[in-house]
Amino acid sequence: MSRKKKPIDIFLQPGEYFVADAGYQIRTMLGSCVSITLWHPATRQGAMSHFLLPTRGASKPKQTLDARYGDEALKLMLIELQRLGIPSAQCQGKIFGGGNMFPGNLRSGALNVGQRNGEAALTLLREHGIPVMSESLFGIGHRQIVFDVSNGDVWSHQVMPIGTDSGDKGDLL
Repeated sequence: MSRKKKPIDIFLQPGEYFVADAGYQIRTMLGSCVSITLWHPATRQGAMSHFLLPTRGASKPKQTLDARYGDEALKLMLIELQRLGIPSAQCQGKIFGGGNMFPGNLRSGALNVGQRNGEAALTLLREHGIPVMSESLFGIGHRQIVFDVSNGDVWSHQVMPIGTDSGDKGDLL
């Protein structure tokens, strides 16, 4: 009788990304940061990022790609997937995070960092022709994310700050 092998667990810190096969699950915790997951169903390979800001901006020259920035994190993941023979258009995308960690401190009408990150992620995937299969974006509080590369499932658990009446919310996406 064969036992299912337990996946190797990887935890992403802010500014990191990881490309893996079906033997891995990738997890992280997000506040205003955003994670993009990419999954290729035929090969059961995928990637996940944890970025802090949408872009580095034009003011700083790009020496090397830096996964702290959404546009560069996606490029890094796509480069690695292409090395594995996986075209970006065959990937399925999911997006998580972009929470408002300090809801009482936001000026009226101003976009918070989480909102900018989430909108950038949606735009980036659209520009690369990667379909967004699901998303869990914005709101108040942080999220715990677990990406099972073996089947493409992502578990998202949103935790509201103490003192809010929304409670915890967990979803399999």
